Amino acid sequence: MMIKNMKKIISKVTKNRSSLNVEWKDGEKSNFNFMWLRDNCPTAHDKDSRHRMFNILEASTNIKPKTYKINDQGKLEIVWSEGNHISYYDQEWLRKHCYTINNKKKYVSPYQLWDCSLQKNLKSINIEHNEIINSDEGLVKWLELLHYKGIAIVKNTPIEKKSALPVLNRISHTRETFFKTPFEVINIPKPNNSAYTAHGLRNHIDLPWFENPPGYQFLHCLINTAKGGNSSAVDGFEVADYLRKSEKEIFETLVSVSLKFRDKDYTQKSLRNFYAPAISLTKDDDFNDIRFSIATMDALDCHPDVMEKVYKAHHRFGNLLHDDKFVVKFRLEAGDIFCFNNRRVLHGRTEFDPNSGYRHLQGYYMDRDEIIGRLKFLKK
Repeated sequence: MMIKNMKKIISKVTKNRSSLNVEWKDGEKSNFNFMWLRDNCPTAHDKDSRHRMFNILEASTNIKPKTYKINDQGKLEIVWSEGNHISYYDQEWLRKHCYTINNKKKYVSPYQLWDCSLQKNLKSINIEHNEIINSDEGLVKWLELLHYKGIAIVKNTPIEKKSALPVLNRISHTRETFFKTPFEVINIPKPNNSAYTAHGLRNHIDLPWFENPPGYQFLHCLINTAKGGNSSAVDGFEVADYLRKSEKEIFETLVSVSLKFRDKDYTQKSLRNFYAPAISLTKDDDFNDIRFSIATMDALDCHPDVMEKVYKAHHRFGNLLHDDKFVVKFRLEAGDIFCFNNRRVLHGRTEFDPNSGYRHLQGYYMDRDEIIGRLKFLKK
């Protein structure tokens, strides 16, 4: 329902023991708790910083309206029993923030899940570098791909080192890790990470041993002339959704039992490890995180009664994450930026021959908050 241009949309206000009951002209009914109303008084926030300045802890839990009415300006006016204070609420604001009505709405996931059928239409996740650089419309298109599908490929980016930064900065700042920014994905002697070899890489997320792994990863291809080194991607949320619908016992194990991940980088003067389930959910039972990395999973220390069940579930999940029914495969070209939600889309590559040519990518990380926050700002 559009209420932006409506003025008087409240038909009746009554009071009970702990809240005001509002009846709306469209027939909806709302309940506004007294403490919630006092805490959200428009004057509670600094007009410049927009941070809440009023401290609800200084009000008693028995605070209530002495009087209340819809005033001549169409606002809900409340004279409070404490603090010699009067609050004025826009009707439109109350409707927008009504937790009674909002909590009745059925949650709809924003995620567009995909499987191997995406292979037939990879162009649907492509976007031109200059389109993002030169227009907010292009930026929004990119951000929507990243947020909803979790994957995008930026085409025709300059191929000089660090030349991905201008387009990434159209979103926000990158996230620094001990790999530095950018990190070089190239075959090197005595590598401290399997990404810096010519070996094939199983589908995985990066840095699962972090409490908060990077939300997004951007791999900028500078050159890719070596034989092999083709890329793969799989939507971990799609695989998890399949298990939730078809193999519920496996799914419940992956959600309920934490695995142990460990940083095996021998060059670091730090020992990093973290426990987390392979699949984590939000308060709405939507998918939040996937954590899967055979290379960096530590020796599990689950309870003996569940160890066999955990390995069977992990085995099934891992095989599905590499199943042709779910995986898309492609070859990065110079100027491509392979962009993906690192906590949803697992990525890998085939082995390549470093003697047949060159393969050099530069990698960047960014937190999910930056993608979601920028998209919300541009679409407000």
